[in-house]
Amino acid sequence: MKVEIWSDIACPWCWIGKRRFEKALASFEGRDEVEIVWRSYELDPQAPRRHDLSQAELLAAKYGMSEQQLRAMTDRVAGEGRKEGIPFDFDRIVSGNTFDAHRLAHLAGATGQRGEMVERLYTAYFSEGEALGDVDTLVRLAAELGVDAEEARGMLENDTLADDVRADEERARMFGINGVPFFAIDEKYGISGAQPPELILETLRKAAAD
Repeated sequence: MKVEIWSDIACPWCWIGKRRFEKALASFEGRDEVEIVWRSYELDPQAPRRHDLSQAELLAAKYGMSEQQLRAMTDRVAGEGRKEGIPFDFDRIVSGNTFDAHRLAHLAGATGQRGEMVERLYTAYFSEGEALGDVDTLVRLAAELGVDAEEARGMLENDTLADDVRADEERARMFGINGVPFFAIDEKYGISGAQPPELILETLRKAAAD
């Protein structure tokens, strides 16, 4: 069974969805036969490397929310995150473009560490206030997982793996995916959003039965 997962590093529900999928997979009888393929998706491809505005200012402008409404929204997401063991800290987020972070995840995938890199990037972005549009930051995060720092820097300073990210996004368009997280199972079953583990497990079992 092949499960393709489209997500963006700047998407809190994608991190929640990842944890819920992992819970479902742990209970799935055929988990040892599942191939997981992480796919890139950008919610804001036109974003600068680093926004001058805070995360709160960006969200308030995007959704036309008051400070009170915005706090209620982020508190709700943080609450859902805590249920999955995720320590969201929305006040520390440094927003920016995620294209290079996706390229770094592809690079880590060459040594079978793409899932681990995706997790590390989520933690860096949502919990540690790291700027993922910054090359030095990405190189340091790569080195933490044992990815060669010089190779990572060389990749980030040119267009290496850019086509791989764009290919993932084109594949998403081909499937009609316009939001993340999205889980595609054997190109036949789709799960949109951070659904409960029970629903994900049910879908995995249905796909296995087919």
